[in-house]
Amino acid sequence: MRRSFAFLAAGFLVGALAQPAAAADGDEGFTISDPRITESSGLAASRLHPGIYWTHNDSDDGAFIYAVDSRTGKTVATVTLTGVGRPRDVEAISIGPGNQIYVGDIGDNLGGSWPYVWIYRLPEPKELRDQTIRATQYVVKYADGPRNAESLVVHPKTGRVYIVDKNEKGGHLYEGPAELSSSGTNVFKPIAPVADLEATDAALSPDGEQLVVRSYFGAIAYDWNGGKVKKLERLGVPFLGQGESVTYTDDGTTLMFGAEGSDSPVKPEDAPGDAGSKSPSSKGGSASGDGTGTDVLGGKVKTGAIVLVVAAAALFGLRRLFRRS
Repeated sequence: MRRSFAFLAAGFLVGALAQPAAAADGDEGFTISDPRITESSGLAASRLHPGIYWTHNDSDDGAFIYAVDSRTGKTVATVTLTGVGRPRDVEAISIGPGNQIYVGDIGDNLGGSWPYVWIYRLPEPKELRDQTIRATQYVVKYADGPRNAESLVVHPKTGRVYIVDKNEKGGHLYEGPAELSSSGTNVFKPIAPVADLEATDAALSPDGEQLVVRSYFGAIAYDWNGGKVKKLERLGVPFLGQGESVTYTDDGTTLMFGAEGSDSPVKPEDAPGDAGSKSPSSKGGSASGDGTGTDVLGGKVKTGAIVLVVAAAALFGLRRLFRRS
């Protein structure tokens, strides 16, 4: 996914001047170093291989997913999916019960003009090596018409699949059938409003009790409440440039936030609520800070940065973020 020059200019200004609360306190996350991965748009913590994260490119890549070692940032396995057509706009990845990987080819760069999108499911490989795995392809439609989406989660206990659509004014949580069908069309129905932000990814906690929805510059945590989600709190996120992805670590104590671009960074933040309290408070830098500074687009920056950001916005006419057409 590409962005306007204005977006990049404002992003560089904020990135240079943002002051993380605890950026030098320990765990700095990792950087995806594979030169093939330039548009990491989804992230999922492996259930079988500690320290491994699955990711994929956004578009124009092919039916591939990559296993990245968080200790080195290097790709340790490339999986080629067969049994599916050429992916169109892959935006999300999630792992469900039975170590099944779900890949969401659910983006719509044309703003909701495609009559259907796809989900691919494959078993997480037991061995980390380059290999080809046959996937199951599911056709997905929305009950209320086509839309753009970048967020897909699978409930860790029920295996039910959910999608959050992307909307500037806030989207909805869509629920899929109790069991996806590979022979027919799977209709996803809106069940709850979610987020007053543009959702670029989402994650369910390993116990299935919390949902986190992120945007480019912020995130919101919800009590899952059986799918009738209730807002808990707004979360700060580390500024990484074009913020795209989020996943819980396998133990549920930490959220890992990722971004697009070459050599894209992945940074940790404590998970909200009880899960987050189990881990030290010094995991990486938070854009939310401790109440000092000024809140800008879900993050904290020093007051002086605001002037530069506003000036950049005025200079380049930055009013909203556009996906490429």
